[in-house]
Amino acid sequence: MASTSSSFITLVLFLFFLHLSCFFNNLNAKNTVTKNHNHRHQHAKNPSSNPRLYHAFLALQAWKRVIYSDPNNFTTNWIGPSVCTYHGVYCAPSIDDPKVTVVAGIDLNFGDIAGFLPNELGLLSDLALIHLNSNRFCGIVPISFNNLTRLYELDLSNNRFVGPFPFAVLSLPSLKYLDIRYNEFEGPLPPQLFNKSFDAIFVNNNRFSGSIPSNLGQIKASVLVFANNKFGGCLPESIVNFADTLEELVLINTSISGCLPQQVGSLYKLRVFDVSFNQIVGPIPYSLAGLSHLEQLNLAHNEMSGIVPSAVCELPSLANFTFSYNFFCEEEGICQNLTSKRIVFDDRRNCLTEKPFQRSTKECNAILEHPVDCFELCCLEDGGFRTNVTAGSVAIPTASLPAAMPVSAPLLAPSYP
Repeated sequence: MASTSSSFITLVLFLFFLHLSCFFNNLNAKNTVTKNHNHRHQHAKNPSSNPRLYHAFLALQAWKRVIYSDPNNFTTNWIGPSVCTYHGVYCAPSIDDPKVTVVAGIDLNFGDIAGFLPNELGLLSDLALIHLNSNRFCGIVPISFNNLTRLYELDLSNNRFVGPFPFAVLSLPSLKYLDIRYNEFEGPLPPQLFNKSFDAIFVNNNRFSGSIPSNLGQIKASVLVFANNKFGGCLPESIVNFADTLEELVLINTSISGCLPQQVGSLYKLRVFDVSFNQIVGPIPYSLAGLSHLEQLNLAHNEMSGIVPSAVCELPSLANFTFSYNFFCEEEGICQNLTSKRIVFDDRRNCLTEKPFQRSTKECNAILEHPVDCFELCCLEDGGFRTNVTAGSVAIPTASLPAAMPVSAPLLAPSYP
């Protein structure tokens, strides 16, 4: 009986200590979880180890709150303070302190995301690039973008941004690549744009108006694409200042008029020159014969006249020469047989009597009986022009062609990564 009682007491004590041990283990586990949770919470709220990533966390969370549609789930994993794991967010060592990790790039190209850009994006002061092309972002570009002083590339193309030219970009000292094409920006281009050190500017397919600023040539860019806006006026002679840098100049359907300045021939690095679908008058400047690197020359759908000079057709790099829908009356030398040089060309709807698909005699005479003297036609600082002789001695044809777009889109929405 005593043995049974002893065994019972031992069992009770064993169960008691086992229960006590489990109790303390559970208590310790709860304390550990609480501490870890508090640590993470504290890190998200006040990460003293890297305040720059904390600022990025605040900015990206503010952005996520104003994203209303994300059909491709680009921002689904934008949860928690580990911003370097967010889709489309790229981190790198800071320029001023390689030991510090920062958000250096954002690439949400082709996300089809709808929303707008909040002011908090100005907290991302370490960004070197922003690529947002082919989305549905709308509204205006926030003025807080002027805090992005390390931004090198800004691509907002193919979205639904509105308002005047985004002036915040003019205060960014490191910006070299600006792409805001295919949006709804409107109003004039600020002259300050051409005092910056951009390498490439794409503003095509917006609603910009007013003349092209007379200080156009102050910028040392290699690519300028202004197509499909309503600038008007003439091409400034200051374009000569691009001589050492400019490789592509695209002014399709920009409502420019007047003569092409002889200074275009000084752009010796030029590879692409497209001024089609405008109201340009006068002859082809002979100075274009000096553009030895020119590959594509498009003068179509203007009111140009005179001779197509053989020196232009003999350019060594020329691969595509389009001068259809003008009033040219003669093709010199090799220009009559460009296929022999394997040059793609289009000379339709001119006044070339020996070629098919030309204008009627009536159409041609209406223009050719009133030749334009470009030496007497002066480009004004506001982009307009005037004659240096008495009224009536120089006839400037009115726009006899309907404002039309090219049959195929001249500039596709951007598709680079």
